[in-house]
Amino acid sequence: MSSTTTRRKSNTFYVVLIASAAALGGFLFGFDTAVINGAVAALSKAFNANSVETGLAVSLALLGSAVGAIYAGKIADRYGRVKAMVAASVLFTISAIGSGIAFGIWDFTFWRVLGGIAVGVASVIAPAYIAECSPTNLRGRLGSLQQLAIVVGIFIALLCDYFIAVSAGSAEAPFLFGIAAWRWMFWTEIPPAVLYGMSALMIPESPRYLVAKNKEREAEDVLSKILGGDVRAKIAEIRQTVLQERQPKFSDLLARNGGLLKIVWIGIGLSVFQQFVGINVIFYYSSVLWRAVGFSEKDSLTVTVITGAVNIITTLIAIAFVDKFGRKPLLILGSVGMTLTLGTMTSVFANAQLDAAGNPTLSGSAGTIALIAANLYVFCFGFSWGPVVWVLLGEMFNNTIRGAALSVAAAMQWVANFAISITFPPILQYFGLGTAYGVYTTAAAISLFFVLFFIKETKGIELEDM
Repeated sequence: MSSTTTRRKSNTFYVVLIASAAALGGFLFGFDTAVINGAVAALSKAFNANSVETGLAVSLALLGSAVGAIYAGKIADRYGRVKAMVAASVLFTISAIGSGIAFGIWDFTFWRVLGGIAVGVASVIAPAYIAECSPTNLRGRLGSLQQLAIVVGIFIALLCDYFIAVSAGSAEAPFLFGIAAWRWMFWTEIPPAVLYGMSALMIPESPRYLVAKNKEREAEDVLSKILGGDVRAKIAEIRQTVLQERQPKFSDLLARNGGLLKIVWIGIGLSVFQQFVGINVIFYYSSVLWRAVGFSEKDSLTVTVITGAVNIITTLIAIAFVDKFGRKPLLILGSVGMTLTLGTMTSVFANAQLDAAGNPTLSGSAGTIALIAANLYVFCFGFSWGPVVWVLLGEMFNNTIRGAALSVAAAMQWVANFAISITFPPILQYFGLGTAYGVYTTAAAISLFFVLFFIKETKGIELEDM
């Protein structure tokens, strides 16, 4: 093997290593948002909370994420990507400890909002850092690590909840040291939160941030480890785009007419459609969903874990193909697949018989069709809108506005997530599952036209040429 090939392999290994450390933020993002799944019923009983208070305890964390996302860009541009990751790790740790020792629903909500802010910061920093540290030919695959980390985080959180609840007998029962099982569910987040902070302290700062701060010698060291060879031309290229501007401001996102730049609107559109197709309804309410159509509690939890596993497998497919096929074809395929599968679920639930309590019951083949359609829907989302949106958001903005634009797009993603999560229970109660899936089917169909008319391919284009 030639020394050039060996060097290229060691450069690739180094890039994968630092991108994986940054993507730990994505793991915590998935873990933190999903861990409450198994604890909701137990904690609302423990705190004697009504449905409104419980709903706010779950969904206010998402608005905390929007706040974290808005300020993450400013923090990252002023103090660096690494320090922002360390700050997020500290917030994740405090939130996990606090949620487990909470005395009432309101202080519990406070700790969850704190964790939400950390999720918001991580959702902006990881894709920006990974895009800025990746060679062009690997950027799509490495950017997909963020979504892979998110879905693995969701899966591991659901598994932890499942095993703790099964070992204790239920989420309310005492577990280790006589402490309620649901409190341990939140404490399982402490080790990965601490690991995230330790990993962040061991990775280099983004070369583009270093150039912006006039630390070109350090930027050269980092880039030579990433790209190998002489990187002075690359440094000069980055300097051209980075040093033309001042500290990025939100005003940089405005066009001459006072409105937002078109590219920022496209970023917001990607973020909003990623949520409006209803993916988080599957993950926040899946066990409730399957119980509503007659599955037992244990079967519902099993289906939820299987769905989580499907999500991981499809994200791996996206990582394999995002740099071969490009971003746009995967989004188009995903939109078509989601429209068909969500349409099938809409039809099944709209025509389902209702029991005495008014819940839909799926008899005969209808239950099987719904189950297959739901997992095919997760499959279609998993290879397209899940990972590809994060890849695009990390790379579609030029160096001048990346931090600020990513913050706005990610914040809108959390607001859209909040809107979908908080509207699902009332839609379910007053209009039924058929209507809920009808809304998500419509969003999936519109997302297809959005991609066809507004998304430009970014495969193979240098960040400096965006």
